[in-house]
Amino acid sequence: MSEDRDAVGTESLLRDDLVAPGAPWSGIVRRGEVLRIIDLEGRQGVDFLCYNAADTAERYHAPNTVKKSGTLRLTRGHVLYSDRARPLFTIIADTCGFHDTIAGCCSEPSNAMLYGVTGMPGCRENFLKALAPHGLGWRDIVSNVNFFCHVPVREEFLLAERTFVDSPSAPGDRVDLRAERDVLAVISNCPQVNNNAAGGRPTPIRVRIIACRQGAAWHHDEPEPLGNQP
Repeated sequence: MSEDRDAVGTESLLRDDLVAPGAPWSGIVRRGEVLRIIDLEGRQGVDFLCYNAADTAERYHAPNTVKKSGTLRLTRGHVLYSDRARPLFTIIADTCGFHDTIAGCCSEPSNAMLYGVTGMPGCRENFLKALAPHGLGWRDIVSNVNFFCHVPVREEFLLAERTFVDSPSAPGDRVDLRAERDVLAVISNCPQVNNNAAGGRPTPIRVRIIACRQGAAWHHDEPEPLGNQP
C-alpha cells in the first residue's frame, strides 16, 4: 500500500479488482472517494464513462470537458464535466499524461466498418454488459474518455491511419479520479487488436476505490478542493 499512500495520503481501500483483458467493470464511487485505474503492463487502453449515481440521466459530456479544459489531452487538474456542466470527477494524479477525448469506443459494427472483421465485439458491447445491472442500455452510451490512449491530431486536422498510435503508458502507470458527487463509473478494459488502443495485445488492469481523508488526496499544488455541489 506504500505506492497508494504516496499519491492519496491517509486512505482506506474500499474495493480492489483485477480486470481481465477485454472485460467490463462498474462501480459507485462516493463523493470524495478516489477511483484509481492502473495500467499493469503498459499500453492498455481503458474506455471510461461516468454518470451521476443519483440521476443517471446526467452523464459525462465530452464537449463540456474539452471546452472547459481547453485541450484534447486531459491530465492532472482537469475535470470531467456532465451534460449539465457540473463536475463528476477531477483528475488528481496522472503518471501517464496521454488520455484521449475524441476517438470514442470500438464496437462489433465499427470493427466491421473500419477493419473488415466480423464477430469481434468491442468496448460498446462491454459498456452494455456493465450498464445493464444499473438499468441502462444502448442509448445511455455517449462519447467516452480513453485513458492511456494517444490519438494525435496532425497537420490539416488529420488523424493517424488507424486513429490510435502507440501509447507511452508504462507498466504501473495510473490515473486517480476524485468523485465530486456520487458517481457511477463504467469501464471497458479495451479488447481491441486491430489498432494500437490496447497495444495490439490486451492486458489486465487494476481498479481500486479508495476512501481518503478529505485534504489528504492532494498536496501543495492541488487541484481545486471539493466545494458545495448543487
